[in-house]
Amino acid sequence: MDEIFDKLQSVVDRYDELNELISDPEVIADTQKFMKLSKEEADLRDTVAAFKKYQKVSKQLDDDKEMLREKIDDDLEAMVKDEITSLTDEKDKLEDQMKVMLLPKDPNDDKNIIMEIHGAAGGDEGSLFAADLFSMYSKYAERQGWKVEIIDKNETEVGGFKEIVLMITGDKVYSKLKYENGAHRVQRVPVTESAGRVHTSTATVGVMPEEEDVDIDIDPKDIRVDVYRSSGAGGQHINKTSSAVRMTHLPTGIVVAMQDERSQQQNRQKAMKILKARVYDYYAQQEQDQYNAERKSAIGTGDRSERIRTYNYPQNRVTDHRIGLTLNKLDRIMNGELDEIIDALIVSDQAKKLENLTNE
Repeated sequence: MDEIFDKLQSVVDRYDELNELISDPEVIADTQKFMKLSKEEADLRDTVAAFKKYQKVSKQLDDDKEMLREKIDDDLEAMVKDEITSLTDEKDKLEDQMKVMLLPKDPNDDKNIIMEIHGAAGGDEGSLFAADLFSMYSKYAERQGWKVEIIDKNETEVGGFKEIVLMITGDKVYSKLKYENGAHRVQRVPVTESAGRVHTSTATVGVMPEEEDVDIDIDPKDIRVDVYRSSGAGGQHINKTSSAVRMTHLPTGIVVAMQDERSQQQNRQKAMKILKARVYDYYAQQEQDQYNAERKSAIGTGDRSERIRTYNYPQNRVTDHRIGLTLNKLDRIMNGELDEIIDALIVSDQAKKLENLTNE
C-alpha cells in the first residue's frame, strides 16, 4: 500500500494547489483556464475525500488499539473491540475504493455519444429488435436525465429500423454506455410466425464518443463532399434545392449521408459530427485490436462483431456473455432498467484493470 499512499498524497498536494489556483484573480479572469482547472479539481475531490476519511479511520483504529493495551473495564473493552472490528472493515473498503480511484481514467468517459443501432441477421425481426433496443436505451437515458436526439434513421415497412443514429447528451454518458458496443441477440417468437417457433435474430450497436475539433483533426483535403436533392418515400424528390449531403473520408472510405434537415448547412454540420465520430472510432478500434492482441481484455468495448448479450423472451432472461451474468427480468431491462447490468460490467472492468495494475 506504500506506493498507493504516495500516489494519494500527490493527488492531495495537486488538489490543494488547484484550490489555490482557482482562487487566484488572474486565473478567474481567464475563463478557459479557470474552467479547465475547476474540472480537474472536481475530478480529484472524491479521491481526496476518501483518502482523508481513510486517514481519520486509521488514526481512530490506532487509538482504539492503544486503549486496549491499557487497563480498562470489561464493558469498555467490549465496546472498543466492536469498534475495532467495524473500523477495520471500513478501512478495507476504503482501501479498495481508493485503488479503483487511482486507475487510469478513460479520457472519453465524460463525453456525450453517438449511438448507431443496425438491424442485422433475421430480416424484419432484426429490424424490429433494433427498434426495441432504441426504445430500451431511450428509456434508460430518460432515467439518467440525459437527452436523446435522433440524427438519422432508415425505417422498415414493419415498423423497425435498418439503421437509427442517435446523439445522447448528459453527464458521463460514454462511461456507462461504452460497454454496449457489439452484437445483441434476441430469441423470441416473431409476430409474423404463425407456428409459434422461437427465432434468433441480431442487431448491432455502435457507441462512439462525440468528437470535438480538439480531439480529432480531419484534413479538409481528405473529405469529398457531394450534394444532392433530398428524396422522400418511394424515391420522389421532396426538395427543389440540393440540401442533402454525402461526405466521404478518403483515407478510410467512411461515408456519411445526411438529408434529415431542410438546409444544406444543417445537414453539413450533422454529417461532419457523425463523420468525426466514425473516423475517431475507426482509428480507436485499430488501437484496441492491437492492444487486445498484446493483452486480451475481459470486457470488450470495440469489436462490433462480438456477441455480447442474449435477450430470451420466452424465459424472460437476459445474459451478458462477457461476464457470465444472467438476470430473469428481461421485461424490466427492456423498460430501461439497465443499471444492474451496466454496474456489473463496470465492476468487472475495474477488477480486470486492478489485476493488470498489480501484475505490472
